Amino acid sequence: MTAPTLPGLAPDTPPPAAVPATVAPAAGSRAARLALPMSRHVLTEMAAEYGVCLHPVTLRRTNLQTGQTEIIDLPCGSTREDKCAPCAKRARRLRQTQIREGWHRADEPAPTPQPATEGQRALIVLRAHFEFARDEAVRAAQWDQVDELDDAIGEVEEAISAEGLRGRVAPPHTSDDGEDQGEGKRRKRSTRRRQDAPDLPRKKVEPRTVGRVYSAPDGTQHRPSMWLSLTLDSYGRVRDDGTPVDPDSYDYRRAAWDAVHFARLLDRFWQNLRRCVGWNVQYAGCVEPQRRLAPHAHFAIRGTIPRAVLRQVAAATYHQVWWPPADELVYSLDRPPLWDGERREWVDPDTREPLTTWADALDLIDSDPDAAPAHVVRFGAQVHAEGVTPGTVHANRTIGYITKYITKSAADCHKPDSDRQRDHLDRLWEQLRITPCNERCANWLLYGVQPKKAHGRLQAGRCKGKVHQRATLGIGGRRILVSRDWSGKTLADHRADARAWVRNLLGVTTGADDAEPVDQHDAPAYAWEMARPDDPDIPPLQHRLLRALSQRAQWKAALLAASDRASPDSALPAEQPA
Repeated sequence: MTAPTLPGLAPDTPPPAAVPATVAPAAGSRAARLALPMSRHVLTEMAAEYGVCLHPVTLRRTNLQTGQTEIIDLPCGSTREDKCAPCAKRARRLRQTQIREGWHRADEPAPTPQPATEGQRALIVLRAHFEFARDEAVRAAQWDQVDELDDAIGEVEEAISAEGLRGRVAPPHTSDDGEDQGEGKRRKRSTRRRQDAPDLPRKKVEPRTVGRVYSAPDGTQHRPSMWLSLTLDSYGRVRDDGTPVDPDSYDYRRAAWDAVHFARLLDRFWQNLRRCVGWNVQYAGCVEPQRRLAPHAHFAIRGTIPRAVLRQVAAATYHQVWWPPADELVYSLDRPPLWDGERREWVDPDTREPLTTWADALDLIDSDPDAAPAHVVRFGAQVHAEGVTPGTVHANRTIGYITKYITKSAADCHKPDSDRQRDHLDRLWEQLRITPCNERCANWLLYGVQPKKAHGRLQAGRCKGKVHQRATLGIGGRRILVSRDWSGKTLADHRADARAWVRNLLGVTTGADDAEPVDQHDAPAYAWEMARPDDPDIPPLQHRLLRALSQRAQWKAALLAASDRASPDSALPAEQPA
């Protein structure tokens, strides 16, 4: 719209028409230069496209015989897309491969242990003789012999580990700091179920991990699996964007406590489920926040379980937190307790009286027959479960859904777009700041309790625990949860499978594991150290990215050429080696 002109002051020439937006800027102008892409940005984009790590870890390797040094870049291995997108995508593909290989297995993934050798059995007998002699020496108060036997037991334990046996034969008699293990008493809680929780049937867990086989009328057999989603309870009515309808009545305290202890609740669920169905149920999934910022979990389950059983187990599962009461703050963040350096304890800022120690606070709970847990976390009513048939599009789509947000931090899964969402995030984080996360958390000072092994460096409201960070939203544990007997492989094993597939496709018969051993006397000795970015022998990052990009391009060209020469069913694997 053009402003009106006063009478007699009309312009001699009409105003120029607006320049169309489609007209290209003049050659050599600043607009034309800004329209050109930046070469460094193109390098970064192409490096990410070819899977080159954008923030490599630089190591310096020195040959101790010749003194020659070499700069080697290793991938950073980050699982966060905002830190290194290529490494995060590679980790996501690896997790997808792990879920895919273990989901619909028809055989047991874990091999049975091999029988013990005669040498291993002899070491166990020797360990038993030493244990018997130590007990006799303790009874006779021959403490000099006890010390000698402890040293001998330690040597036998090392020999047992070197012989190839897993784990400890027996717990040590003394801890690492020299304290006797028998002096400390472990606090035990009653295992009686709560009266407000429904009972569950209990069966003996069979040592099997595969699901049931179903036979169709035509004789074909099917072994389907399941996909399960578990959520927490409601803390108040929320809108479609996840924000509460009434923020003042929304229970942020319970939301924070539930988020901190959500991992323990999931462990209790799988324990109850295995006891209820009577076989070793295997799972693989992830934990991510909902739009309301409360954590929920998606799992792939091997085999099938009735939906009614899953809902029954979820309704009967709970986790009790037996900590000192933490309903209301005793001290504020502005005026926390003070550290008394002479008495080596935290005291009240006004009365200078020491705060209750952690051991005394737990003793008060043990001595009170009517004591209640500080918090009880339960699942919500929403339990979604559905069957998944192997080899279908739905199975692949479900794996992608399970791993959808694993490359993002919890706070980045749902970006706040409005002031209402940002206020909801701030309120939850403010509550997480003052929520205790473990026995040594500094936030216990706000509730009048000295944390376990307290020291003067604690800062109330500034605990360095992962659950208190704004990016985690209280999810302090692992985002990816995989049972022990899921695929029978570790992530390193899956990477080795991908490398073996590439060697087989390229026709390389000898790998690093299959190469002939080198004589240790002739092998060069190397010294490794971290290199600093400002070291004079470190090339610029762009030079290293260019070299890595060239190497990746050559690898990809060779791999595609070998794939074209191979049979059509020889497709690229889901996870390509680094």
